[in-house]
Amino acid sequence: MESKAYKFFHFPVVRIIAGLLAVIGAIIIGQLTSGTILNKTAIDKDYKDIISGGWMAILVLGTYILLFKYYEKRKINELSLKKFGKNAITGFLIGLILQALVVLVIYLTGGYQVLSLNPFTYLLPAFAIGITSAIFEEILIRGILYRITEESLGTIWALVISSLLFGFLHLANKNSSVYSAFAISIEAGLLLGVSYVYAKNLWMPILLHFSWNFAEGGIFGANLSGNILSKSLITARFSGSDWISGGAFGPENSVQAIILGFAAAVIIFVIAYKQGKLIKPYWKRKTN
Repeated sequence: MESKAYKFFHFPVVRIIAGLLAVIGAIIIGQLTSGTILNKTAIDKDYKDIISGGWMAILVLGTYILLFKYYEKRKINELSLKKFGKNAITGFLIGLILQALVVLVIYLTGGYQVLSLNPFTYLLPAFAIGITSAIFEEILIRGILYRITEESLGTIWALVISSLLFGFLHLANKNSSVYSAFAISIEAGLLLGVSYVYAKNLWMPILLHFSWNFAEGGIFGANLSGNILSKSLITARFSGSDWISGGAFGPENSVQAIILGFAAAVIIFVIAYKQGKLIKPYWKRKTN
């Protein structure tokens, strides 16, 4: 018979809080240690950011794997390298293609003008930011919050809760608004969530998240969730209606981004549903 202490520490909310604290702690330690060491070197800032980002990614992944391996006494299948290539390539291509289509709409309406093409080294800042934020945010939102919530409340409620939280966390970004938070929830939060439902593996949403950000800020030179990158492969000018260009927040705030992201999410969700990958809420499982 399970003790009260066991039940308390394995209660879903407690497991979520423990996971969030551990992973956030890992990212703080990573920032402090990398900053202390790298600031004493003469390495170029772009390469420092990549090294720092890689170090923090290792700490976050390692912390997550060790914590839940022993806490939940199981294999961490959601980070299994089995079918890594398929999950990584699929996620990467979805993010890249969707972002290209979003910018294409802006271009076709006369709101995107290429000012210059820059060296490939100008992709480094976007790469550093993209890989760090993708791993950190996907571990927190999909790996911890979504996964544990789904175990109890089922797939639908877990998608709703994690998507909304993901979107509204972006209110802390520059040039954000309630509208942009809802936009992120629908086009990205939902899409990233259903990609995890489909793959049952975090590498697909991680690479989708990475390529979406990398293409938006690093390749097309757009504002990335309200933030302006120091360098990008294309220096571009965005103009026209905020409904199409996304305004100061960036293309993620555009109507076409919401439509395309939601459409992709629906397609992946339907595939996952037909493959029987959805989980029912605990109260429905008990009655069957």
